[in-house]
Amino acid sequence: MKTILFAGCTMLCFSVLAQDTTKNHLYTDSVIGTVTVIKDPRLDILAKKEAEFNSSAIKSSKGFRLMVISSNDRNLTMKVRSQLLQRYPEQKVYMTFQSPFIKIKFGNFVDKEEAARYKSQIMSSKIVANNVYIVAETIEVKQDKNKPKEEE
Repeated sequence: MKTILFAGCTMLCFSVLAQDTTKNHLYTDSVIGTVTVIKDPRLDILAKKEAEFNSSAIKSSKGFRLMVISSNDRNLTMKVRSQLLQRYPEQKVYMTFQSPFIKIKFGNFVDKEEAARYKSQIMSSKIVANNVYIVAETIEVKQDKNKPKEEE
């Protein structure tokens, strides 16, 4: 076992000493100690695409959602969910399960007044029989591409 270990260490030492140092002129300038980095131009394209993706990403903010229904009747909650999606395709519907209840929350509202308008529309359309509540939550806010970005 010791001989195998000794032989391995010896081969490692010789392989380190056998490295070719004649190619150093490719990476160093004539001034000793400076390094020239050869960068692939595709990295700039990748960085630009990543910046565009990050700028169009969905941001989160404090806002409001409507608690439309909290029930243990799966068929009723699925019916309410489909009616909300059909009637208001511009808004998102969030469905969560907290045993034994299925909860449906609706929308991403920055203003409480906008949430109140949708609440009155949902109540008047009789999508749900019980009351709809406005709840404060962290919501998704899409960046407007025409609007200048706020400095952080």
